[in-house]
Parts: sequence; C-alpha cells; structure tokens
Amino acid sequence: MAGDMTPQPAGGATVGRAPATDALSGLMRRTYGPRVIELPEGFARLCSLTADGLLTRRYRRPVLASAMNGLGTRLQIAARMDRHDAVGGDLVALCVNDLVTVGAEPLYVLDYLALGRRDEARVAEIVRGVAEGCVRANCALIGGRAVERPGFCSEGEYDLAGTATGVVERDRIITGARIEARDLLVGIASSGLHDGGFSLAEDILLNRARLGLNDRIEELGCTLGEELLRPIRLYAPAVLALLNHYKVKHVVHGVAHVARGGLTGAIEPLLPRGLLARVRKGAWGVPPVFALLARLSGLPEEEIYRVFNMGVGMVVVVPPYNAGVALEILRRHGEQAWVIGDIRPGRRGVVLGG
Repeated sequence: MAGDMTPQPAGGATVGRAPATDALSGLMRRTYGPRVIELPEGFARLCSLTADGLLTRRYRRPVLASAMNGLGTRLQIAARMDRHDAVGGDLVALCVNDLVTVGAEPLYVLDYLALGRRDEARVAEIVRGVAEGCVRANCALIGGRAVERPGFCSEGEYDLAGTATGVVERDRIITGARIEARDLLVGIASSGLHDGGFSLAEDILLNRARLGLNDRIEELGCTLGEELLRPIRLYAPAVLALLNHYKVKHVVHGVAHVARGGLTGAIEPLLPRGLLARVRKGAWGVPPVFALLARLSGLPEEEIYRVFNMGVGMVVVVPPYNAGVALEILRRHGEQAWVIGDIRPGRRGVVLGG
C-alpha cells in the first residue's frame, strides 16, 4: 500500500477493506449539509456556494479563504501516549480558527494522514475526531487520504495535516486596516498550550526538566501528558456569532489567532503603522502550565509572551463602545473573554503593562 496514489474515497479512507471505507464514509456524511455534492468515485470533491438558495441571498460578492495546518510535535506526544481521540479535532480547530480571522465562514475540510503502518482502528479514531470537529465548526469533511509511508513514519507514528476553505463577503473581509487608537483588545481564553511554542515546551518539560508524560504535576492538577494534549479550542462559532450580530457596521476591526507566534507575536501583524497595542497583564486568568514553563526555563517575561499564548487563544479588536456587547456574545457562546488591553498611538508593536 505504500506509495498508493489511487483515487481515495472521501473521509480519508484508502482503497481497501470495504468495512473501513464504509465506516469512514459514514463519519464523513455526519458533517454534510446542503452544500455538499456527493461524487464518491471522483478525483475531486464538490461544494456548492448556492445550495437551496441559502448562500445566494447572503453573499453578493463571495471570496473564498483557505487555511492549512499540521500538528507537528503534538502528534509525537499523542503517539507516545497512544491517545489519538483529540488530534483530529485539534486539526480542524487550527484551520477554522485561521479562517475566521478574516471573517470567513468555514465551508469544508480536507485531511491527509500518513502512517508508518496502516491501523484501521487508529485511522477511524483520528478521522472521527476530524468529523466531530467539523460538526462543531458547522462545516463538512468532504474528503481526504490515509496512506502508508513506512520510510517517512516509523511504526506507531503518523503525520496529520489538513486544509479548510471558507467564504466571506468581499466588503466584510477583516484585515486590521480599520484598527484605530482607543480600540480595545478582547481576549478569548485558551485551554492551554494549543500549538504555539509546543516544541519549546516539550524541550523544557521533557528534556531539560526530565519530567515524564505520566508524571502527575500537582500545580497542573493532572499528568504532564494530559496537560500537553488538552484539546485546542475551536473559536469559529463564537467569533462568527459576534460578526453576524452586526449586519452593516464593521465593528470587529481585527482578529488574531494566537497560534505559532505567542500572544504578542499574534497581535503585532494586525496593527497599522503608527499604532501600538498595550496588553495589560493580570487582566485575565493565566493557566498554571505557563507559570511552570517560566519557572523551569528561566526565560524572560517578554520571551514567554512572545512564544506562548499565555491563556489567550484569540484576540478580537473592537471599538470601546462595542466591547460590552462583544464580551456578552462570546460568553453566551461558551467562551471566557476579557478586555486585555487597548490600542494607542505609537511605534507599531506590542508592549506589556501592569
């Protein structure tokens, strides 16, 4: 099966055993909405923008947005712990969280799974997580591939990547250009490390401090492995609810997904020239894993905030008079959220304040 390049049934199933193919196709169909056009034996997957006329009324000048992600070091931890239930959902969360930063509504996801040796039960567990993530994000898993790559992955290891596509009205695209002085930063809570700085966290905790994945860490209230594999939060439903609350006004001036660049690193690219963001430390609850990382690494505070999300997984920039409504909507949709700072005139960048 290695190197198999034959057409794959949707949902990540390699041509082969019919029961596995049927099971994965069933997982995939759970995510279908009226937009999906089924073409089981096709080389491509189809999704309509005008199914049942629903989107025709909403989008006058639709623009497609795409995002691609993988899970890297997180997958190595999952393989070592033999826990694969959450990684599929993590992949979806990373992709659709990126989409909503430009205001896009997720439409569909495609996944790619490479294994050292094909294990039908593991494939099903991973794809089930992808499907459940798509259900939560209100988008479809319309296809994918699962292939053996013994020269690429050792037995028991695998690589998982995916792409998500969404749609946004052209004049509703969020770029950060509308951000202005006095706007407020609304932070939405992360569940822990997410994906930013994960390799560094692994090095600090496992290599330098020589902790084990099964070691119970009292200040975390769980084992180290459980902390590292906390599911990544999926913000799309809450952020889209906020965006859809304002049909005409451009109230959300910027959205940053705090992944791969830490809290300050995620905010800075949003800022127009001549504006700085001031993040107010102590304005939100920082999960204990970040204090542990700071203590064990000895890294300066500025570096910790640059590399890790520090308990904030998404930042929304809004005018001060809309912040209260934004907080209410986000909290109503199950998210913890706080005003964590503001925008001021100054040299473009992010500063930390008390």
